[in-house]
Amino acid sequence: MPGVSTLLDCLPADWRSGLFLGRMETAEGPTPILVEGGVAYDMSRVAPTVAQLVEMLPAARTANGVALGALNRLNLPLLSPVDLQCVKACGVTFAFSAIERVIEEQARGEAGAAAEIRARLEERVGGSIRAVVPGSAEAAALKQALIEDGLWSQYLEVAIGPDAEVFTKAPVLSTVGAGAEIGIRSDSNWNNPEPEIVLIVDAGGRTVGATLGNDVNLRDLEGRSALLLGKAKDNNASCSLGPLVRLFDNDFTIDDVRNAVVELTIDGPEGYRLEGTSSMNQISRDPLELVRQTLSEHQYPDGLALFLGTLFAPVQDRDEPGRGFTHKVGDIVAISTPRLGRLVNRVVTSKQAAPWKFGLAALMANLAKRGLLA
Repeated sequence: MPGVSTLLDCLPADWRSGLFLGRMETAEGPTPILVEGGVAYDMSRVAPTVAQLVEMLPAARTANGVALGALNRLNLPLLSPVDLQCVKACGVTFAFSAIERVIEEQARGEAGAAAEIRARLEERVGGSIRAVVPGSAEAAALKQALIEDGLWSQYLEVAIGPDAEVFTKAPVLSTVGAGAEIGIRSDSNWNNPEPEIVLIVDAGGRTVGATLGNDVNLRDLEGRSALLLGKAKDNNASCSLGPLVRLFDNDFTIDDVRNAVVELTIDGPEGYRLEGTSSMNQISRDPLELVRQTLSEHQYPDGLALFLGTLFAPVQDRDEPGRGFTHKVGDIVAISTPRLGRLVNRVVTSKQAAPWKFGLAALMANLAKRGLLA
């Protein structure tokens, strides 16, 4: 696993006391697991998919599974902890990231133009946009002022307007897990990771837990046109989740998500290092409000995973002064917060990453061969 020596390096600080859900690759195939008391249990005979296991919570307990042993001693690779869930994402949920999206748009995807635009925009709206409540009268007044200054943007609309940006990030079963390679389009030259907390929501709209995610962002493609969002966001191996889903209980609640600080490190093959943080208490919309808006006109019979957005947008120069940050093949990206663990991936191009071949038909065939379909 790149960037870590053992599975223990990826686990939450209190992994022996929390209740976790995930997937492992066993000899038979992808297998849902529950982790309780630090012991992993194969739950495939209870529920053959994670989506089904989520629907059975809290009734499904580890007593009904097959003990695999202490989690930190297992020699089985962790997969992305979701399977049939739709993977959705919310964008521009932090004021700072809103400013960076406007910069991308005004720079037309050219990294070299970013520094000048950033200074001008920060001078005009930096403090105002951080204080305003989305959808409020104050937000409407700020919108009007920005229109008059010629600074209005579609990104500011979703940052301070009444409607959140919600998009589909990845097809079902296409996400990668802890230790996997994560893909950047080979034709992108301005991009970055997006370290985020991801909520897991069941078919009835109940938020059951949280995990870490990397919603890779291609700033040059999206900066050229917001209509390129799909091409910028959904590519081979471009979405990672993990290491496990921490289920909500008396000791871990949505308030832990609201107050989490997500840390990011990037270690480049040339010795470059970048560090950053994303404090969830600075999010413009409450996480459960983002869930509500996602569900308001749509149903998800297999549940969903919802990226909550990020405060982090790297501006530290990597090569040329004024060009900011962009990934290089070989970067090791580590996203962490104590109660959710550490998600580590190595950056490659989407063409170099292992091709996605295990889709719905392959999963159904595998479950049928194992006698797990009713």
